[in-house]
Order: sequence, then C-alpha cells, then structure tokens
Amino acid sequence: MELRVLQYFLVVAREENITRAAALLNITQPTLSRQLMQMEEELGVTLFHRGKHHILLTEEGLLLRRRAQEILDLTMKTERELKHGAEVISGEIAIGCGEARNMKPLSEMMASFQQEYPDVSFQIYTAIADDVKERLENGILDMGLLLEPVEISRYNYVRMPLEEKWKVLIRRDSALAEKERITPEDLADQPLIIAKRPSVRNELENWFGLTAEKLRVVCTCNLSHNNQMDMVESGVGAAMTMDFFCNHDMLCLRPLEPELTSGCVLVWKKNLKLSPVMAQFIAHVKEYLNSS
Repeated sequence: MELRVLQYFLVVAREENITRAAALLNITQPTLSRQLMQMEEELGVTLFHRGKHHILLTEEGLLLRRRAQEILDLTMKTERELKHGAEVISGEIAIGCGEARNMKPLSEMMASFQQEYPDVSFQIYTAIADDVKERLENGILDMGLLLEPVEISRYNYVRMPLEEKWKVLIRRDSALAEKERITPEDLADQPLIIAKRPSVRNELENWFGLTAEKLRVVCTCNLSHNNQMDMVESGVGAAMTMDFFCNHDMLCLRPLEPELTSGCVLVWKKNLKLSPVMAQFIAHVKEYLNSS
C-alpha cells in the first residue's frame, strides 16, 4: 500500500462520500474509486459498504482507518526527526497522558525546556494508560504519563511529584453531598460509574474491602471528566474519579475515607536510541524533579 492511497482512504472514511472526498483531494472521482478498489483487491477485503449517496466503513475498514492513521502519524514523526537530525536540540516530543494532576508539573517542565530550546515543540495525546502504552510500543509516542497501578517493566521512568487523589463526584442534591468524606459503606448499593481499566478497578475494589460485594456498577468509562460530569448530572450514578477542579453548579467532589491515592510515572521505552531532543528533555525532567 502506498502512503498516498492511505491518505485517500482516510479522507473518504471521514467524508463518507466519494464525490466530496475527490474534490477535497483534487482528483477525479473515477480515479479515487479505482484507487480504493485496487486497495481492496490488494488486501483481499471489502473496506466500504457503498450506498447511492454515502459509503460506510466495514469492520475491516474501521481497523484499517485506525492503522492507517497510526502509519501516517509515525511517517510524519519520522520525517520531522530526520529533518531536524542535523540540529542539536530541535524537533518534536510526543507525550501521551491521562487526566492527572501531574500534568501541571509536566507542563512546567515543558515550558522551562522550551525557554531554553525554543525550536522544540510538544504533541500531547490524551488517552488511558493502555492506549498510551500501545502507541509507545508502535513508536508513535515518545513518552507516556501513566497513572498507577500500571505495568512498566518495559520502560524507563521517573516518578512524578504529586499524588493523584481519588474522590467521588456526586450531585449537590444527593444525600451524599451532606457528608464531608465518603466511606465504602456510604457507597454500598449506590449506582456507581468507575474506571474501565482492570488494574484500576481492582485498586478501587480493594479500597471497598468487604463492601465490594455490594458494589452496584452501572457504567464503566475511560475518559473524561467532562463525560463523567454529564453522566452524574443526568442521574446515571456517582463517579469514582481523580481529583480535579469542578466548578459545576449541580455537582461536587467529596474525598474518600480512608484516603485513596495513586502514583504517577513518566515513562519511555527501554533499550531505545534516544534522539538528541529526547535525551536532553529527559535530563531536564530529572533535574527539575531533583530540585523540586
């Protein structure tokens, strides 16, 4: 498959219309249709359900859309690294992260690094730890800010300075809102929204202890705080979430009793030859953490 054809495929997948995609790509509709059919023949699969006015991706097409985007992202990243290879400290650092308080010190590290090396730029990709790790393995991301518990044996890492504190997001008209702290017994038989990641879910169930048998999980989710707020406001349930600034009129956060905290690590792959910009940024991070 040619990269050019993968780009064609992604535009068609986004527009769901051959005519519109051809116009955006500045090629003729027959040419675009032929390229797509040749791609399907080469792969031996059907990528589209074709209708009169629009086309939709098949299951195979959905998989290819994800992989095609990763391939093109990695290609562009490699081109940028090669382009800046002759310069001492320049280029781009791609970091994957979840919604964590430790984005604050990481942002401070990024800002101070850019003051010293203004030709460096950062790309931030927000996702759960499993997605970040997959992109690290594929070479699309350089680093990942991961919430523990997480398996990091394949990575070098530094531990971030802030503890990530768990809280409960509830409606202000809930009886739970009258409490200063929320215990496992308070949440027994309550409809709950909790994290989807098995390791994080195990951590929460350990906190519940014997009360875990009475857990009433009505929804699991990955991201984000905005989604959690929408669900809690709509009455789906209370959300077990990381501490964040919540200024919603109808919602409030309450701490847990006993307190539940998680660590956070900034990781990068082991046994990988680092680019000059990555090596310098890691040194900068370590210096920042040691001095704080």
